[in-house]
Amino acid sequence: MGLFDFLNKGEEKPAQPANQPNQNAGNTDFFGGNSAQPASATTQGDTYTVVSGDSLSKIAKNHYGDAAKWHQIYEANKGIIGSNPDHIEVGQVLTLPKS
Repeated sequence: MGLFDFLNKGEEKPAQPANQPNQNAGNTDFFGGNSAQPASATTQGDTYTVVSGDSLSKIAKNHYGDAAKWHQIYEANKGIIGSNPDHIEVGQVLTLPKS
């Protein structure tokens, strides 16, 4: 399609996407995998997505008002974070347990 073809078409409206509900729309991660959390994880507390410059102590300070509570976040997310609590990655979704 060239420039003149576009100009000669007149005022066509863009196609509207089909309005089909997707039952799994909120339960997929970036790669289309299932990111639904088990009920026990969602009842434990809030979730937080790590952004650039974050540390567990910064997250604890913002969420709990006490940076020393970073241990609680680490213990609740050991499976995601791994053995080094200083190594969290941008985009990780952490569970913030109720204090």
